[in-house]
Amino acid sequence: MATTTRVRNIVKAALGAAALVITASALAASPTTVELEALTWTELRDRVAAGTSIALVPIGGTEQNGPHLALGKHNLRGRVLAERIARELGNALVAPVMAYVPEGRIDPPTEHMRWPGTISIPTSAFEAALEGTARSLQRAGLKDVVFLGEHGGYRASLDRVASRMAHVHAMPEYYRASRISEHAGRDDTALTLAVVPSAVRLEVARQRSPAAQADGAVGDPRAASAEEGAAIAARVVQASVAAIRRATAPQSQK
Repeated sequence: MATTTRVRNIVKAALGAAALVITASALAASPTTVELEALTWTELRDRVAAGTSIALVPIGGTEQNGPHLALGKHNLRGRVLAERIARELGNALVAPVMAYVPEGRIDPPTEHMRWPGTISIPTSAFEAALEGTARSLQRAGLKDVVFLGEHGGYRASLDRVASRMAHVHAMPEYYRASRISEHAGRDDTALTLAVVPSAVRLEVARQRSPAAQADGAVGDPRAASAEEGAAIAARVVQASVAAIRRATAPQSQK
């Protein structure tokens, strides 16, 4: 019995030592994430010291997107695309998605607020949040802050905030590259299908009548494909990376 107890103790000690080695190894490993919120403050400090100087701020919106696209389409899509852009840049991190944006008057409802699920905030609150976010990121040592706006409704706000802050970029190229002219239409649906397929109710899209007028969607999403959307996503990433590199290059290189 004593021998059995000694063996058990030896095994426990060995397992404990192995766990310590594994834990130490995991802690020593450099994190590969580009998501700021997944880092500790010391890891962020070390990233900045190693040359990370750009913060990407995905700006989405919680709004109706017709009967076939999830309310969080812009938030989900913006996060994925921002991560791809950050990895291409090599010296950028992605801040948490800004999911609350101006979407119309609440009472009486206008614009997207006419459909359930949309969340709207005042323009003044939105711009204050943008400025506070940018100042916070720059205070952490990230020199350039880039706004990646998912739709055109708040472009003027991005421009205003960027115009009054040094090294803050409204980055219209991100939005322009998507070339989406119809809300929840073919291109919009295709891009979402390629980037976050779980946000698309494809059968609903295919059954929708192009003559529908009151369901919040514009255009005809029935022919949308993931292949088409992948080409749009690649264009968005490529155009954004090029524009960000131009905007953040040292003055002597511009």
